[in-house]
Amino acid sequence: QVQLVESGGGLVQAGGSLSVSCAASGRIHSIPTMGWYRQAPGKQRELVAALPSGGSTRYTDSVKGRFTISRDNAKNTVQLQMNSLKPEDTAIYYCNADRVFYYTYSGELRNEYNVWGQGTQVTVSS
Repeated sequence: QVQLVESGGGLVQAGGSLSVSCAASGRIHSIPTMGWYRQAPGKQRELVAALPSGGSTRYTDSVKGRFTISRDNAKNTVQLQMNSLKPEDTAIYYCNADRVFYYTYSGELRNEYNVWGQGTQVTVSS
């Protein structure tokens, strides 16, 4: 019923910039919080940034001042602009929606918790 589709990412040299985007598809009513997580090889998935609709952003300490999260509530999209990238930022980046309220084809309002995108690779070379 609901999908998150990511785009962007790729390969960049240290100090460079990249952006990743995510769009929610389906008959979306609202998404309280959208965010980005990442998972590096051999490490646990970690929160990078989160943005509640109408709320304040939250960043993990290692990206503060370098990454910027933004969202378009009307389009149900979220973006992550990454500047001054470092090799340690290399990971698969996942879009996340903590809860998605959506309409079924019969018009019923339902919700789904913890929806994830498929992930997009970001590689920063030194």
